[in-house]
Amino acid sequence: MKITNKKIAARKSSVAWLQRQAADPYVARAQKDGYRARAAYKLIEMDEKFRFLRNGQVVVDLGAAPGSWSQYIARTYPKSKIFAMDLLEISPIVGVETYQGDFTSDAALRWLEEKLGMQPDEIGAGAADVIVSDMAPNTVGHKKTDHIRQMVLLEYAFDFAVRALKVGGTFVCKSFTGGTTNDLLKQIKEKFESVHHIKPPSSRKDSVEMFIVALGFRG
Repeated sequence: MKITNKKIAARKSSVAWLQRQAADPYVARAQKDGYRARAAYKLIEMDEKFRFLRNGQVVVDLGAAPGSWSQYIARTYPKSKIFAMDLLEISPIVGVETYQGDFTSDAALRWLEEKLGMQPDEIGAGAADVIVSDMAPNTVGHKKTDHIRQMVLLEYAFDFAVRALKVGGTFVCKSFTGGTTNDLLKQIKEKFESVHHIKPPSSRKDSVEMFIVALGFRG
């Protein structure tokens, strides 16, 4: 790939990213299949392996922008109700209700609670069948700091899942490799019938991301 923009060409990191994108088969596949991002295949691969998505479910998609996970759910399971949220704007997707805001804020939580028919601070509301989260912090390049920031987001998502999931529901969340993950995994295992810590084939090999797939919420 030849980079004609001089400002971009001057940045080695930008050049490396563009070259990697050009050589990535999942990027080409996403363009062909009409997905907004290659990240769609991470959810697709996890769903194909564990079969946790079905038609007619209530699904919450956290950290959804640009929306490829919601796209897949809406296309494949069109009878489902999908609520997607991100700090960044999400362009409209047929069959998906979106919210732009910080998931950790009171305003964002109120929006989700209203959409799910939950009362504020309600525990075990049994409102959602599946909660998926691809949330990630803005990384700073310091492994320990980035990991801690990711764990904070994961803990927020897990706390919400405990409040909002129906018995038997599923929680899927991004995590980073690191020591404190095991502590949180222990807590998750207490709440779910089976818990898997995996790296989907479409996740880049040089990425530290992993995904937790927790099945069969105990309530």
